[in-house]
Amino acid sequence: MNFALVLFILVVVTGIAWVLDKLVFAKQRRRAADEAVAEFDRQQSRVEARFANGNADQIRARLRDDNLRQPWWLEYTASFFPVILAVFVVRSFIVEPFKIPSGSMVPTLLVGDFILVNKYDYGLRMPITNTKITQGRPLQRGDVVVFRYPKDESVDYIKRVIGLSGDTVAYEDKKLTINGKPVPEVAQPDFFDEERVGYSKQFTEDLDGRKNNILNNLQVPPFVMGAGDFPNRDNCNYNAQGVTCKVPPGHYFMMGDNRDNSADSRYWGFVPDQNIVGRAFFIWMNFSNLKRIGSFE
Repeated sequence: MNFALVLFILVVVTGIAWVLDKLVFAKQRRRAADEAVAEFDRQQSRVEARFANGNADQIRARLRDDNLRQPWWLEYTASFFPVILAVFVVRSFIVEPFKIPSGSMVPTLLVGDFILVNKYDYGLRMPITNTKITQGRPLQRGDVVVFRYPKDESVDYIKRVIGLSGDTVAYEDKKLTINGKPVPEVAQPDFFDEERVGYSKQFTEDLDGRKNNILNNLQVPPFVMGAGDFPNRDNCNYNAQGVTCKVPPGHYFMMGDNRDNSADSRYWGFVPDQNIVGRAFFIWMNFSNLKRIGSFE
């Protein structure tokens, strides 16, 4: 089950319990506490002063505390509502944590990186349905974005935005071209890819003035193997050199920085705008390498 849906259900259940406790159950407990103290006082008044309980004040306090105490089912519902509500609001509208599960974004993001995703930059969206309720700024080429995988929207993917609506994106002979203009790249020292235990060619790519490193494995052929069927597939032309796609309106073309080890738009198609979750911007933890903590933009 989708975690956002689980969290929403918890908010609703604990919220109902919290409201009922404030409006009904708390009043009942206060009334029971007052009645217990009053009954104790009546019993005390029936005995002679010399036989009266010397710990009357402590007994009254204990009676009141015992009757005001929430039952266990309220302790585990209403008491947790403020915390669960705060988590739900922060996670849904401000920032959400994710863990990088694969090497498709190496060298920018490594397996085991825990990242934060900005949930409001592209406009606020309703939890669960992901319906946009504020506009926000448009996506830009070079943004690292978390989105719902078009073939299974219960799964979150992370890739880099390469093509915007209307762009013609070509990736042929391992060279990226956008709208007929080659994307500049500068060679860097080879990168040791721990996932495949080998070196890959590394380049710094310049997307509209935004620079990021990418990897190429020269042992992998340039053509796309195993591309499936997807909406607007007719917008793509596959050949021995690679693929050329025209991005349809309201969609994006995504690619991983580890170009020869990334299942991305070359294989499963375009990402619709309604699938966008948010912009990744910060590594907040990597238990294997604390030096990874920080911004990667």
